[in-house]
Amino acid sequence: MCAETPEYKTTLNLPKTDFPMRAGLPKREPVWLERWEKMGVYNQLREKAKAAPRKPFTLHDGPPYANGHLHIGHALNKTIKDMIVRSHQMMGNDARYIPGWDCHGLPIEWKIEEQYRKKGRDKDQVPINEFRAECRSFAAGWVDIQREEFKRLGVQGNWEKPYLTMDFHAERVIAEEFMKFLTNGTLYQGSKPVMWSPVEQTALAEAEVEYHDKDSFTIWVKFDVVGAADLEGAQVVIWTTTPWTIPSNKAVVYGAGISYGLYEVTGTPDECWLNVGDRYLLADNLAADVMGRGRLEEDQWTRVRDVTNEELETISLKHPFNGVEGGEGEWDDIRDFRAAEFVTDTEGTGFVHCAPSHGLEEYDLYRELGMLEQVITYNVNPDGRYRDDLPFFGGKAILKPNGKEGNANAAVIDKLVEVGGLLARGKIKHSYPHSWRSKAPVIYRNTPQWFAAIDRPVGDGQDTFGKTIRERALTEIDNVKWTPKSGRNRLHAMMEARPDWVLSRQRAWGVPLTCFTLKGKLPTDAEFLLRNDAVNKRIVEAFEAEGADAWYEEGAKERFLGGIVNPDDYDQVMDILDVWFDSGSTHAFTLRDREDGSDDGIADVYMEGTDQHRGWFHSSLLQSCGTYGRAPYRNVVTHGFTLDAKGMKMSKSIGNTIVPEKIIQQYGADILRLWVAQTDYTSDQRIGDEILKGTADSYRRLRNTMRYMLGSLPDFDASKAVAAEDMPELERLILHKLSLLDEVVRDGYARFDFQGVFRAIFDFATLDLSSFYFDIRKDALYCDGDTLRRLSALTVLDHLYSRLTTWLAPILPFTMEEVWLQRNGEDTSVHLIDFPETPSTWRDDALAARAETVRAVRRVVTGCLEEQRTAKVIGSSLEAAPVVYLNAELAAIITDPETFADLCITSQIKLVEGEGPADAFTLDDVKGVSVVFAKAEGQKCARSWKILPDVGTYSFPGVSKRCDEALREKGFNPSDFAV
Repeated sequence: MCAETPEYKTTLNLPKTDFPMRAGLPKREPVWLERWEKMGVYNQLREKAKAAPRKPFTLHDGPPYANGHLHIGHALNKTIKDMIVRSHQMMGNDARYIPGWDCHGLPIEWKIEEQYRKKGRDKDQVPINEFRAECRSFAAGWVDIQREEFKRLGVQGNWEKPYLTMDFHAERVIAEEFMKFLTNGTLYQGSKPVMWSPVEQTALAEAEVEYHDKDSFTIWVKFDVVGAADLEGAQVVIWTTTPWTIPSNKAVVYGAGISYGLYEVTGTPDECWLNVGDRYLLADNLAADVMGRGRLEEDQWTRVRDVTNEELETISLKHPFNGVEGGEGEWDDIRDFRAAEFVTDTEGTGFVHCAPSHGLEEYDLYRELGMLEQVITYNVNPDGRYRDDLPFFGGKAILKPNGKEGNANAAVIDKLVEVGGLLARGKIKHSYPHSWRSKAPVIYRNTPQWFAAIDRPVGDGQDTFGKTIRERALTEIDNVKWTPKSGRNRLHAMMEARPDWVLSRQRAWGVPLTCFTLKGKLPTDAEFLLRNDAVNKRIVEAFEAEGADAWYEEGAKERFLGGIVNPDDYDQVMDILDVWFDSGSTHAFTLRDREDGSDDGIADVYMEGTDQHRGWFHSSLLQSCGTYGRAPYRNVVTHGFTLDAKGMKMSKSIGNTIVPEKIIQQYGADILRLWVAQTDYTSDQRIGDEILKGTADSYRRLRNTMRYMLGSLPDFDASKAVAAEDMPELERLILHKLSLLDEVVRDGYARFDFQGVFRAIFDFATLDLSSFYFDIRKDALYCDGDTLRRLSALTVLDHLYSRLTTWLAPILPFTMEEVWLQRNGEDTSVHLIDFPETPSTWRDDALAARAETVRAVRRVVTGCLEEQRTAKVIGSSLEAAPVVYLNAELAAIITDPETFADLCITSQIKLVEGEGPADAFTLDDVKGVSVVFAKAEGQKCARSWKILPDVGTYSFPGVSKRCDEALREKGFNPSDFAV
């Protein structure tokens, strides 16, 4: 501590800075944002790279939907991206970031339809391009809103020229990319079951589906056995949770490796759909459960005998509605019965009902058998109602327009009861797919769609990476670096198992499938699709000038085909592309086509949430492998989901959501960014009031460290800077630690490990600096004149400042700008600066090893002093002059009592080689050291507060030799300080 004497206090080199203790971030951050925008910081960096070429580094932005305010997941996502870009820029790259937005697709279209419904308008009565214009306007409005919200987070990028999937050039390129699938032979039209939203009346991709618990009807249905004399009259029982698919049943399958038996009912309760003498074929492992579902007790049924696979091979079945009056022969065909690999005996009955129009496994089975024509039905309309002419069930709805349960399931169950086809029924709660937009359940529905074949050889001549899209993708996955590494396995497994890509959607707002089909031809015919370069050229030129609306203008078909082929011979496809094809193509019109894109069209980083393994990472890889034969990214970085403080998923209905805007209003964006940096973003993260308070506390501690440095540095004179090799050991130790930290910071930023970077810097700032170095050196900084010790300390503070400020700038851009401006001109910015190069000569492992030994001995001394302070023998460590006993090895290392006294913050210290007395203070984990407490001898220096024998013997009254010399150096006169 330093003297309170007013006269001497004015002579001390006390910290002086305008840097406030209270940050006031919510009010001050917008000022810095305005300043950066006025300065054009992002553009200055690009110009800097042109003047002195730097290695390009591009993070390609996964486009959010332009349809609502930001949530905490957006804040997490964009902050991580900004840290990646800023850190790589400051490590010497030309780090480019082009923000982007997904502007097409169901989320935006759904919003316009909601507006229509409120006004009583019918979307189908509105001219399509008028409807599309409203979608475009809606998206543009939200782009502007979200842009400002992202900028408020401190995210730096090319906000003036973002990429939008609805820009005319983007729509042109998306169409061009689609046409590559058209021309390379991977595009085809097929009819297969896809996830379908009856509410939205469109096919959905897996990434557009989320799973929620749903209560479903569950039924056990009887199929009469035919064709096997010994089993005539018996029935095969199936179990399903989708009763509405029974009218579309075409087969039942069994498992070749499952043990089956013939079971007979021997007694029944009062209310039951079973009769004495009924015989059922069931999997042995499931028979007891099925009989129990039929309300039978264990003594009311018996196992008659085994049923072998050879017998099963002879069986055919009748549909429960076979021959029913009024059925008009709809279900009178004999149903197929065969083995299938996907059947198990873990639940159900051991037999699986097959409606290949509504199930992928069944569809694939009969596709491989070449029997699709015999088993495909078209019983369900786009709105989820049965076709009107379906006997008994025509017009019945699987779901109502509001997404609630329709009357189809109940109608089918009632009919099964009526015809004696039901063994049992019930309800089950299970995880079921829902549309992420309407939140309504979806169904599998067979419908003609357009697909990209991922196992068909790609006819583009790029066979270096494999002949098929799947082969290319699987190869490329191993050429990409994944953070975390588990991302590789996740996407690889998905790519191995995924079906063909459903490209088409039955909607209006998007890029159309720009192709034509020849009338009178089947999709399997070679001439079915028009593949004509001249036609394609006309289309893309129109899209470049007018956007995709050109496809929907009256006379479009004649415009694009006229003079090349006869327009009357062709049908124009009116489906739009899956929005994941749009976003999957963004690399082409952003990385490839823009001057500020990537030089080779490949992004250095794609960074999104873990759900994008089935979303954007997935579709981008498929699209790029289909058209370029390689992945569009070198690194894929994944973050988890944001949960509340209790670890629960955030939900508006629960009321546990946290809006970024409110956090910024209360704490400031830098606190939100610091929360991101302190989390392991590769896993799910928690956020809440107490967590943010802890983050704010960490921020305050770090801010105080920076403030201390700023307060001392006004005295730094660069002309008096001390070379590292001439500094005392304590300063050289700090430089050594800085050199190690430099490696940690650069390596961490390169690996996108912001938690590791911040933890390393924070620990260094609070433990090595605030609690150690600053505590020791404040005496010299305050009281010394231009001594080597003080000048060295100031030089080290300058090195610390330049590194800590720049190292932390990617994480805390507002605060570090404030720190930077305290010492630099108004016409600069920390974000225009690179990380300083750290001399390799600063590293001194031998010194560091010696210092660890010295700090261990120091710990014994401070432990002894703390014991005396607790006993109220002393109040300050400056009152002490302990005697330190050291063994020979330690005595050879610690030789200077004055330097060691500085380290221990005591006025004096005595070093003795040898073993201390039995009652000396020791620590079990520090061998060879013992300390005997003694009070310092002499008087208290009125300026430094150290107690020394020579105080009062110099010209300046009441001070030590060190302070006397400092006062003379400053030009003071002893007569000015009367005692």
